[in-house]
Amino acid sequence: GSRRDGGYVSAYLVRPVTAQLRANFLVVAGGGGGGMFGGGGGAGGYREATSIALSPTTTYTITVGLGGAAATARTSNGTSGATSEISGTGITTVTSAGGGGAGSATSGIAGSSGGSGGGGNAQNAPLTGGAGNTPSTSPSQGNNGGTGAATTSQAGGGGGGASAVGANGTESLLNGFGGAGGAGTSYNSIFYAGGGGGCGEAAGGSGGAGGNGGGGAGSKQTANATAGTTNLGGGGGGSRNEGSVGAAGAGGSGVVIIDAGQV
Repeated sequence: GSRRDGGYVSAYLVRPVTAQLRANFLVVAGGGGGGMFGGGGGAGGYREATSIALSPTTTYTITVGLGGAAATARTSNGTSGATSEISGTGITTVTSAGGGGAGSATSGIAGSSGGSGGGGNAQNAPLTGGAGNTPSTSPSQGNNGGTGAATTSQAGGGGGGASAVGANGTESLLNGFGGAGGAGTSYNSIFYAGGGGGCGEAAGGSGGAGGNGGGGAGSKQTANATAGTTNLGGGGGGSRNEGSVGAAGAGGSGVVIIDAGQV
């Protein structure tokens, strides 16, 4: 560049890209919302595609799914996350399903199915978590949610993650321990798509930890659960909601990453 008035001015010639590109994709959907007196939300579906040929003259459509809302009453599950996708002429569409919403105490519904399944509730049947890898993909885009516990005390199941199932809620000496969210998967040294932790109960109990990859932690008694992390597709944590105090966590939004190189 040339020096002018004490500063530098640089000029660059920008040429249009005419060569074909090869790209790797990461497509993560939005995580599911946590349940009330319930489980943790399932992580958004996690899918990779490698060495995809792209054309500089083709328009590609990218959709990034939002995270699902947390349950706000014991009568309804957390909301499932939204789908993420990349599509365009000449490539196979890559779609990841939103994470399943977690079960809540009196919804009468198991944790919802999705990319990874939502965890089961902590009070009434059915206590089962939702199925992951729904719809089915190969490799699998996620895992099942854990089952809740509801006998002497209550504990929600953890939401499924990209690499592992959500843990079941457990009980011991009148204390409830929420299931941990399933672990996510690493891409370029960052973990994505961890499940949310289930709720816990009583002084000696605890909410489940969120899965590595943006999963939100569950809570006990009147504490608020943690939301899934934005752009990691983590599931939201489940809340015990004692005396109508203590909010469940929303799911985190997904992400689409394109790593491209000219060939």
